[in-house]
Amino acid sequence: MRIGELARQTGTETVTIRFYEKQGLMPPPARSDSNYRIYNDTHKERLLFIRHCRGMDISLEEIATLLECREHPAMSCDNVNRMIDSHISQVLQQINDLQRLEQQLRQLRQRCNNERNPMGQAADCGILDSLEHCEPDGCHNHQRHKETNS
Repeated sequence: MRIGELARQTGTETVTIRFYEKQGLMPPPARSDSNYRIYNDTHKERLLFIRHCRGMDISLEEIATLLECREHPAMSCDNVNRMIDSHISQVLQQINDLQRLEQQLRQLRQRCNNERNPMGQAADCGILDSLEHCEPDGCHNHQRHKETNS
């Protein structure tokens, strides 16, 4: 099958397939007489494996490790277990961060209610006032932003 067909069958952009080839995650396909890439079911299975990994936020470097383990079944899967354990830890941290963000947003939402601002005017909005006067050092959102942008 040509690259367009592989793309359709796997829901992957052709540019992404070429990128995975350049990264060494996909084996080079055979070429037709007119130099078109020709893929087979092995390429399709591998591409679906890569997409599944990416859907779980596994990095390209980690996918390369997983593919190596997959191609050498006698290898120890300790690295795979450590990798997944690390991802679990990261997900738990993200959940904690999101829960903290939810609490902050709920607290912020309570600052603008109809009793304090019966006309519903932005000039008297407690949310806008709170956001305007948030101190960077005391605001969890600023701390989270510093960590992700450093």
